[in-house]
Amino acid sequence: MPDRVARCGFTSSLAGRIKISGSKNAALPVLVATLLTDEDCLIENVPALEDIFSIFHLLKVLGKKVRFSGNTAKITGKLKSGDLPERVVRKLRASVLVIGPVLARIGYGSFSVPGGCAIGERPIDLHLEGFRKMKAEFEIAGGRMNFKKRKLHSTTIKLRFPSVGATENILMAAAGTPGVTKIINAAKEPEITALCDFLSQMGAKIKIEGNTLLVNGKDRLSGCRFGVIPDRIEAGTFLIAVSAVGGEVELENAEDRHLRNVVKKLALSGAKIVKCGNLIKIKSPRIPKSVSVETAPYPGFPTDLQPLWAVYMLKAEKAAEIKEKVFPTRFMYIDELKRLGARMRLRGNVLKVGKSSLSGAHLLACDLRAAAAMVVAGLMARGETTVGNLFHLFRGYENFFEKLKSLGANVSIK
Repeated sequence: MPDRVARCGFTSSLAGRIKISGSKNAALPVLVATLLTDEDCLIENVPALEDIFSIFHLLKVLGKKVRFSGNTAKITGKLKSGDLPERVVRKLRASVLVIGPVLARIGYGSFSVPGGCAIGERPIDLHLEGFRKMKAEFEIAGGRMNFKKRKLHSTTIKLRFPSVGATENILMAAAGTPGVTKIINAAKEPEITALCDFLSQMGAKIKIEGNTLLVNGKDRLSGCRFGVIPDRIEAGTFLIAVSAVGGEVELENAEDRHLRNVVKKLALSGAKIVKCGNLIKIKSPRIPKSVSVETAPYPGFPTDLQPLWAVYMLKAEKAAEIKEKVFPTRFMYIDELKRLGARMRLRGNVLKVGKSSLSGAHLLACDLRAAAAMVVAGLMARGETTVGNLFHLFRGYENFFEKLKSLGANVSIK
Protein backbone atom coordinates (compact mmCIF):
# COMPACT_ATOMS: atom_id res chain seq x y z
CA MET A 1 0.00 0.00 0.00
CA PRO A 2 1.39 3.46 -0.88
CA ASP A 3 2.00 5.63 2.16
CA ARG A 4 -0.73 8.05 3.16
CA VAL A 5 -0.65 11.09 5.42
CA ALA A 6 -3.16 12.09 8.10
CA ARG A 7 -4.05 15.73 8.68
CA CYS A 8 -5.29 16.37 12.20
CA GLY A 9 -6.77 19.58 13.60
CA PHE A 10 -7.71 20.53 17.14
CA THR A 11 -10.90 18.77 18.21
CA SER A 12 -12.73 19.95 21.33
CA SER A 13 -14.78 16.77 21.86
CA LEU A 14 -15.86 13.46 20.38
CA ALA A 15 -19.44 12.19 20.42
CA GLY A 16 -21.48 9.35 18.97
CA ARG A 17 -21.28 5.57 18.62
CA ILE A 18 -18.86 3.30 16.78
CA LYS A 19 -18.63 -0.47 16.37
CA ILE A 20 -15.42 -2.20 17.44
CA SER A 21 -14.04 -4.56 14.80
CA GLY A 22 -12.92 -8.14 15.18
CA SER A 23 -9.56 -8.67 16.84
CA LYS A 24 -6.58 -8.74 14.49
CA ASN A 25 -4.47 -10.52 17.10
CA ALA A 26 -7.13 -13.21 17.49
CA ALA A 27 -7.93 -13.53 13.78
CA LEU A 28 -4.32 -14.08 12.66
CA PRO A 29 -3.64 -17.33 14.59
CA VAL A 30 -7.17 -18.62 13.91
CA LEU A 31 -6.67 -18.16 10.16
CA VAL A 32 -3.27 -19.85 10.36
CA ALA A 33 -4.79 -22.74 12.32
CA THR A 34 -6.96 -23.61 9.30
CA LEU A 35 -3.76 -25.23 7.94
CA LEU A 36 -4.45 -28.06 10.40
CA THR A 37 -7.43 -29.31 8.38
CA ASP A 38 -8.33 -30.12 4.77
CA GLU A 39 -11.97 -29.31 5.46
CA ASP A 40 -13.67 -25.96 4.91
CA CYS A 41 -13.50 -23.29 7.61
CA LEU A 42 -15.75 -20.23 7.82
CA ILE A 43 -14.23 -17.47 9.96
CA GLU A 44 -16.53 -14.53 10.75
CA ASN A 45 -15.88 -11.03 12.14
CA VAL A 46 -12.45 -10.87 10.46
CA PRO A 47 -11.18 -7.27 10.18
CA ALA A 48 -10.15 -6.03 6.73
CA LEU A 49 -6.53 -5.11 7.50
CA GLU A 50 -3.16 -5.24 5.77
CA ASP A 51 -1.88 -7.91 8.18
CA ILE A 52 -4.96 -10.04 7.48
CA PHE A 53 -4.44 -9.73 3.73
CA SER A 54 -0.82 -10.77 4.21
CA ILE A 55 -1.96 -13.92 6.03
CA PHE A 56 -4.43 -14.66 3.22
CA HIS A 57 -1.56 -14.44 0.74
CA LEU A 58 0.56 -16.70 2.92
CA LEU A 59 -2.21 -19.31 3.10
CA LYS A 60 -2.55 -19.24 -0.69
CA VAL A 61 1.18 -19.77 -1.14
CA LEU A 62 0.90 -22.88 1.04
CA GLY A 63 -1.96 -24.25 -1.07
CA LYS A 64 -5.14 -22.95 0.54
CA LYS A 65 -7.93 -21.06 -1.23
CA VAL A 66 -9.36 -17.94 0.38
CA ARG A 67 -12.60 -16.08 -0.26
CA PHE A 68 -13.15 -12.90 1.77
CA SER A 69 -16.37 -10.91 1.75
CA GLY A 70 -18.17 -8.81 4.35
CA ASN A 71 -15.67 -9.62 7.12
CA THR A 72 -16.15 -13.36 6.56
CA ALA A 73 -13.32 -15.55 5.29
CA LYS A 74 -13.93 -18.96 3.76
CA ILE A 75 -10.77 -21.08 3.80
CA THR A 76 -10.74 -24.22 1.65
CA GLY A 77 -8.19 -26.53 0.05
CA LYS A 78 -5.20 -28.51 1.29
CA LEU A 79 -1.75 -27.68 2.62
CA LYS A 80 0.59 -28.45 -0.29
CA SER A 81 3.94 -26.99 0.74
CA GLY A 82 6.03 -26.14 3.79
CA ASP A 83 8.20 -23.67 1.89
CA LEU A 84 7.63 -19.95 2.42
CA PRO A 85 9.46 -17.44 0.19
CA GLU A 86 11.25 -14.61 1.99
CA ARG A 87 9.18 -11.92 0.25
CA VAL A 88 6.02 -13.35 1.85
CA VAL A 89 7.45 -13.66 5.36
CA ARG A 90 9.52 -10.54 5.93
CA LYS A 91 6.70 -8.00 6.11
CA LEU A 92 4.64 -9.82 8.73
CA ARG A 93 5.94 -11.14 12.02
CA ALA A 94 2.86 -13.33 12.53
CA SER A 95 4.03 -15.45 9.58
CA VAL A 96 6.17 -17.36 12.10
CA LEU A 97 2.92 -18.91 13.37
CA VAL A 98 2.68 -21.18 10.32
CA ILE A 99 5.62 -23.25 11.58
CA GLY A 100 3.57 -25.11 14.21
CA PRO A 101 0.70 -26.18 11.94
CA VAL A 102 3.03 -27.02 9.02
CA LEU A 103 5.27 -29.23 11.18
CA ALA A 104 2.24 -30.96 12.68
CA ARG A 105 0.79 -31.69 9.24
CA ILE A 106 3.82 -32.57 7.07
CA GLY A 107 6.78 -32.64 9.47
CA TYR A 108 9.14 -30.31 7.63
CA GLY A 109 9.43 -26.81 6.16
CA SER A 110 11.67 -23.89 5.32
CA PHE A 111 10.85 -20.45 6.69
CA SER A 112 12.54 -17.05 6.61
CA VAL A 113 13.06 -15.26 9.90
CA PRO A 114 9.98 -12.96 10.03
CA GLY A 115 9.73 -9.16 10.05
CA GLY A 116 7.11 -6.80 11.54
CA CYS A 117 6.99 -3.66 13.68
CA ALA A 118 10.26 -2.07 14.73
CA ILE A 119 9.63 -2.05 18.49
CA GLY A 120 12.78 -3.77 19.63
CA GLU A 121 14.15 -7.29 19.56
CA ARG A 122 11.51 -10.00 19.70
CA PRO A 123 13.38 -13.29 19.30
CA ILE A 124 11.57 -16.49 18.43
CA ASP A 125 13.80 -18.67 20.58
CA LEU A 126 10.83 -19.67 22.76
CA HIS A 127 9.02 -21.01 19.70
CA LEU A 128 12.08 -23.00 18.64
CA GLU A 129 12.73 -24.37 22.13
CA GLY A 130 9.17 -25.70 22.16
CA PHE A 131 9.55 -27.38 18.79
CA ARG A 132 12.83 -28.98 19.91
CA LYS A 133 10.96 -30.44 22.89
CA MET A 134 8.49 -31.91 20.40
CA LYS A 135 11.45 -33.61 18.61
CA ALA A 136 11.69 -31.18 15.66
CA GLU A 137 15.15 -30.83 14.11
CA PHE A 138 16.27 -27.73 12.23
CA GLU A 139 19.18 -25.55 11.25
CA ILE A 140 19.33 -21.81 10.68
CA ALA A 141 21.32 -20.70 7.65
CA GLY A 142 21.15 -17.71 5.35
CA GLY A 143 18.29 -16.13 7.29
CA ARG A 144 16.13 -19.26 6.97
CA MET A 145 14.96 -21.92 9.40
CA ASN A 146 15.14 -25.31 7.71
CA PHE A 147 13.26 -28.11 9.46
CA LYS A 148 14.12 -31.71 8.66
CA LYS A 149 11.31 -34.17 8.06
CA ARG A 150 10.40 -35.46 11.51
CA LYS A 151 7.15 -36.42 13.20
CA LEU A 152 6.30 -34.22 16.19
CA HIS A 153 5.78 -35.88 19.59
CA SER A 154 3.54 -34.81 22.46
CA THR A 155 5.49 -33.69 25.52
CA THR A 156 5.69 -31.18 28.39
CA ILE A 157 6.96 -27.69 27.55
CA LYS A 158 7.64 -24.97 30.10
CA LEU A 159 8.00 -21.49 28.63
CA ARG A 160 10.58 -19.18 30.21
CA PHE A 161 8.24 -16.24 29.55
CA PRO A 162 4.49 -16.30 28.80
CA SER A 163 5.00 -15.29 25.17
CA VAL A 164 1.77 -14.93 23.21
CA GLY A 165 3.33 -15.92 19.89
CA ALA A 166 5.20 -18.92 21.30
CA THR A 167 2.08 -20.10 23.14
CA GLU A 168 0.00 -19.87 19.95
CA ASN A 169 2.59 -21.60 17.78
CA ILE A 170 3.20 -24.50 20.17
CA LEU A 171 -0.54 -24.77 20.90
CA MET A 172 -1.33 -25.24 17.20
CA ALA A 173 1.48 -27.76 16.79
CA ALA A 174 0.17 -29.68 19.82
CA ALA A 175 -3.42 -29.65 18.51
CA GLY A 176 -2.23 -31.44 15.36
CA THR A 177 -0.03 -33.94 17.22
CA PRO A 178 -1.59 -37.09 18.74
CA GLY A 179 -1.20 -37.41 22.51
CA VAL A 180 -1.26 -34.93 25.39
CA THR A 181 1.06 -31.93 25.32
CA LYS A 182 1.33 -29.81 28.46
CA ILE A 183 2.29 -26.13 28.00
CA ILE A 184 3.35 -24.56 31.30
CA ASN A 185 3.61 -20.78 31.85
CA ALA A 186 1.45 -20.20 28.77
CA ALA A 187 0.17 -16.73 27.91
CA LYS A 188 -3.35 -16.02 29.19
CA GLU A 189 -4.51 -13.32 26.75
CA PRO A 190 -8.11 -13.51 25.48
CA GLU A 191 -6.67 -14.21 22.03
CA ILE A 192 -5.14 -17.43 23.41
CA THR A 193 -8.50 -18.48 24.82
CA ALA A 194 -10.13 -17.72 21.46
CA LEU A 195 -7.58 -19.92 19.66
CA CYS A 196 -8.24 -22.71 22.17
CA ASP A 197 -11.97 -22.39 21.45
CA PHE A 198 -11.35 -22.63 17.70
CA LEU A 199 -9.05 -25.64 17.99
CA SER A 200 -11.57 -27.32 20.28
CA GLN A 201 -14.31 -26.83 17.69
CA MET A 202 -11.93 -28.43 15.16
CA GLY A 203 -11.70 -31.54 17.34
CA ALA A 204 -8.73 -31.05 19.67
CA LYS A 205 -9.39 -31.45 23.39
CA ILE A 206 -7.96 -28.56 25.36
CA LYS A 207 -8.12 -27.87 29.08
CA ILE A 208 -7.03 -24.55 30.58
CA GLU A 209 -5.74 -24.72 34.16
CA GLY A 210 -4.48 -21.26 35.16
CA ASN A 211 -1.35 -20.68 33.08
CA THR A 212 -1.13 -24.31 31.96
CA LEU A 213 -2.66 -25.72 28.77
CA LEU A 214 -3.36 -29.45 28.43
CA VAL A 215 -3.73 -30.22 24.72
CA ASN A 216 -4.95 -33.62 23.54
CA GLY A 217 -4.21 -33.42 19.84
CA LYS A 218 -5.08 -35.59 16.88
CA ASP A 219 -3.80 -36.21 13.35
CA ARG A 220 -6.94 -35.05 11.59
CA LEU A 221 -8.88 -31.98 12.66
CA SER A 222 -12.22 -30.89 11.21
CA GLY A 223 -13.41 -27.70 9.60
CA CYS A 224 -15.86 -25.48 11.45
CA ARG A 225 -17.55 -22.08 11.66
CA PHE A 226 -16.08 -19.59 14.11
CA GLY A 227 -16.52 -15.93 15.10
CA VAL A 228 -13.51 -13.77 15.99
CA ILE A 229 -13.71 -11.92 19.33
CA PRO A 230 -13.85 -8.08 19.42
CA ASP A 231 -10.54 -6.22 19.32
CA ARG A 232 -9.72 -5.20 22.89
CA ILE A 233 -6.79 -3.05 21.74
CA GLU A 234 -8.98 -1.10 19.33
CA ALA A 235 -11.57 -0.66 22.09
CA GLY A 236 -8.85 0.50 24.48
CA THR A 237 -7.51 2.90 21.85
CA PHE A 238 -10.88 4.62 21.49
CA LEU A 239 -11.54 4.66 25.25
CA ILE A 240 -8.23 6.45 25.79
CA ALA A 241 -8.72 8.69 22.75
CA VAL A 242 -12.09 9.94 24.03
CA SER A 243 -10.61 10.54 27.48
CA ALA A 244 -7.69 12.48 25.98
CA VAL A 245 -9.59 14.56 23.42
CA GLY A 246 -12.77 14.95 25.44
CA GLY A 247 -16.41 13.99 24.93
CA GLU A 248 -18.84 11.15 25.39
CA VAL A 249 -18.88 8.05 23.17
CA GLU A 250 -20.48 4.60 23.03
CA LEU A 251 -18.49 1.59 21.85
CA GLU A 252 -20.56 -1.25 20.41
CA ASN A 253 -19.26 -4.85 20.32
CA ALA A 254 -16.68 -4.19 23.04
CA GLU A 255 -15.78 -6.64 25.82
CA ASP A 256 -15.06 -4.77 29.05
CA ARG A 257 -13.96 -8.05 30.72
CA HIS A 258 -10.94 -8.03 28.40
CA LEU A 259 -10.09 -4.44 29.40
CA ARG A 260 -10.48 -4.45 33.17
CA ASN A 261 -7.01 -3.06 33.89
CA VAL A 262 -7.44 -0.28 31.32
CA VAL A 263 -10.94 0.55 32.56
CA LYS A 264 -9.65 0.68 36.13
CA LYS A 265 -6.89 3.14 35.19
CA LEU A 266 -9.31 5.30 33.21
CA ALA A 267 -11.70 5.41 36.17
CA LEU A 268 -8.85 6.48 38.46
CA SER A 269 -8.08 9.29 36.00
CA GLY A 270 -11.63 10.58 36.33
CA ALA A 271 -13.29 9.08 33.25
CA LYS A 272 -16.81 7.72 33.77
CA ILE A 273 -17.37 4.29 32.20
CA VAL A 274 -20.62 2.32 32.14
CA LYS A 275 -21.28 -1.11 30.64
CA CYS A 276 -24.76 -1.31 29.10
CA GLY A 277 -25.62 -4.50 27.22
CA ASN A 278 -23.12 -4.84 24.39
CA LEU A 279 -22.07 -1.20 24.78
CA ILE A 280 -19.34 0.52 26.75
CA LYS A 281 -20.15 4.16 27.41
CA ILE A 282 -17.34 6.56 28.31
CA LYS A 283 -17.39 10.20 29.36
CA SER A 284 -14.09 12.06 29.59
CA PRO A 285 -12.95 13.94 32.69
CA ARG A 286 -12.63 17.72 32.44
CA ILE A 287 -9.01 17.54 33.59
CA PRO A 288 -7.66 14.01 34.08
CA LYS A 289 -5.92 12.98 37.26
CA SER A 290 -2.38 11.71 36.95
CA VAL A 291 -2.27 7.89 36.82
CA SER A 292 0.96 5.96 36.38
CA VAL A 293 0.95 2.56 34.64
CA GLU A 294 3.24 -0.42 34.31
CA THR A 295 2.84 -2.70 31.31
CA ALA A 296 2.63 -6.45 31.83
CA PRO A 297 1.33 -9.58 30.12
CA TYR A 298 -2.45 -10.03 30.32
CA PRO A 299 -4.33 -9.29 32.53
CA GLY A 300 -1.92 -6.41 33.19
CA PHE A 301 -1.89 -3.09 31.35
CA PRO A 302 -1.32 -3.84 27.63
CA THR A 303 1.98 -2.74 26.12
CA ASP A 304 0.06 -1.94 22.92
CA LEU A 305 -1.78 0.87 24.73
CA GLN A 306 1.30 2.33 26.37
CA PRO A 307 1.92 5.07 23.73
CA LEU A 308 -1.73 6.15 23.91
CA TRP A 309 -1.61 6.37 27.69
CA ALA A 310 1.48 8.56 27.42
CA VAL A 311 -0.42 10.92 25.12
CA TYR A 312 -3.40 10.97 27.51
CA MET A 313 -1.21 11.87 30.48
CA LEU A 314 0.05 14.96 28.62
CA LYS A 315 -3.29 16.45 29.66
CA ALA A 316 -3.12 15.48 33.35
CA GLU A 317 -2.50 18.09 36.06
CA LYS A 318 0.53 16.33 37.52
CA ALA A 319 3.35 14.22 36.09
CA ALA A 320 2.81 10.50 35.50
CA GLU A 321 5.22 7.63 35.02
CA ILE A 322 4.95 4.83 32.49
CA LYS A 323 7.09 1.75 33.05
CA GLU A 324 7.49 -0.55 30.03
CA LYS A 325 8.21 -4.12 31.13
CA VAL A 326 7.23 -6.05 27.98
CA PHE A 327 9.10 -4.24 25.18
CA PRO A 328 11.57 -1.90 26.95
CA THR A 329 12.54 -0.20 23.67
CA ARG A 330 8.96 0.75 22.81
CA PHE A 331 9.60 4.46 23.20
CA MET A 332 10.74 5.47 19.73
CA TYR A 333 7.72 7.76 19.43
CA ILE A 334 8.98 10.15 22.13
CA ASP A 335 11.10 12.40 19.90
CA GLU A 336 8.21 12.76 17.47
CA LEU A 337 5.76 13.80 20.21
CA LYS A 338 8.30 16.29 21.52
CA ARG A 339 7.92 18.07 18.17
CA LEU A 340 4.39 18.89 19.33
CA GLY A 341 5.72 20.27 22.62
CA ALA A 342 5.22 17.13 24.71
CA ARG A 343 7.11 17.17 28.02
CA MET A 344 8.64 13.71 28.25
CA ARG A 345 11.77 12.33 29.88
CA LEU A 346 12.96 8.77 29.49
CA ARG A 347 15.21 7.00 32.00
CA GLY A 348 15.82 3.36 31.17
CA ASN A 349 12.41 1.79 30.72
CA VAL A 350 10.53 4.49 32.65
CA LEU A 351 8.94 7.45 30.87
CA LYS A 352 7.95 10.52 32.87
CA VAL A 353 5.18 12.59 31.27
CA GLY A 354 4.29 16.14 32.29
CA LYS A 355 1.33 18.38 31.47
CA SER A 356 1.95 19.91 28.05
CA SER A 357 0.57 22.51 25.68
CA LEU A 358 0.67 20.94 22.22
CA SER A 359 1.06 22.72 18.87
CA GLY A 360 0.85 21.17 15.42
CA ALA A 361 3.88 19.69 13.68
CA HIS A 362 4.78 17.04 11.10
CA LEU A 363 5.25 13.58 12.64
CA LEU A 364 6.40 10.22 11.30
CA ALA A 365 4.97 7.06 12.85
CA CYS A 366 7.48 4.40 13.89
CA ASP A 367 5.07 1.53 14.59
CA LEU A 368 1.41 0.57 14.61
CA ARG A 369 0.33 1.78 18.05
CA ALA A 370 2.57 4.84 17.96
CA ALA A 371 0.77 5.87 14.77
CA ALA A 372 -2.59 5.82 16.56
CA ALA A 373 -1.11 7.73 19.51
CA MET A 374 0.26 10.43 17.20
CA VAL A 375 -3.12 10.90 15.53
CA VAL A 376 -4.78 11.32 18.95
CA ALA A 377 -2.07 13.81 19.96
CA GLY A 378 -2.77 15.68 16.72
CA LEU A 379 -6.42 16.05 17.73
CA MET A 380 -5.29 17.52 21.07
CA ALA A 381 -2.83 20.00 19.53
CA ARG A 382 -3.52 23.55 18.38
CA GLY A 383 -2.99 24.10 14.68
CA GLU A 384 -2.47 21.36 12.11
CA THR A 385 -0.59 18.14 12.72
CA THR A 386 0.35 15.73 9.94
CA VAL A 387 1.26 12.10 10.56
CA GLY A 388 3.16 10.12 7.93
CA ASN A 389 4.19 6.44 7.65
CA LEU A 390 0.54 5.47 8.06
CA PHE A 391 1.12 2.05 6.53
CA HIS A 392 1.84 0.99 10.12
CA LEU A 393 -1.64 2.04 11.24
CA PHE A 394 -3.49 0.27 8.43
CA ARG A 395 -1.88 -2.98 9.59
CA GLY A 396 -3.90 -2.96 12.81
CA TYR A 397 -7.00 -0.71 12.72
CA GLU A 398 -10.01 -1.22 10.47
CA ASN A 399 -11.65 2.02 9.26
CA PHE A 400 -9.78 3.99 11.93
CA PHE A 401 -10.19 7.40 10.32
CA GLU A 402 -13.78 6.77 9.25
CA LYS A 403 -14.65 5.94 12.86
CA LEU A 404 -12.86 9.02 14.20
CA LYS A 405 -14.61 11.28 11.67
CA SER A 406 -18.00 9.80 12.57
CA LEU A 407 -17.32 10.93 16.15
CA GLY A 408 -16.59 14.49 15.01
CA ALA A 409 -12.78 14.36 14.87
CA ASN A 410 -11.11 16.98 12.70
CA VAL A 411 -9.08 14.51 10.68
CA SER A 412 -8.57 13.54 7.05
CA ILE A 413 -6.17 11.37 5.06
CA LYS A 414 -4.65 11.77 1.63
